[in-house]
Amino acid sequence: MCLGVPMQVKSIDGETACCEIDGVRREASLMMVDGVAVGDFVIIHAGFAIEKLDEDDARETLRLFRELVAQGVVPE
Repeated sequence: MCLGVPMQVKSIDGETACCEIDGVRREASLMMVDGVAVGDFVIIHAGFAIEKLDEDDARETLRLFRELVAQGVVPE
C-alpha cells in the first residue's frame, strides 16, 4: 500500500524542503509543486511533495490517520 502523508514545511533549501510531523523530520523534493513556503502543509510520498494542502485539511487527515492507528487498523 502506498501512502502520502501530510507534513509541515519547516525549511526550504533550493528545491528541497525539510518537513515535519509529530517530531519526525524528512527531506522532500519540491520539484513537483509550485509556490510552497515555510509553514505550508504538503503531502509527502516517496521523497517528493506531491500536493500542497490547506492547513485544516492537513490537520483533519492527520487526525483520521491517528484514529486508525489507535484502533489498530493500520500499524504505527
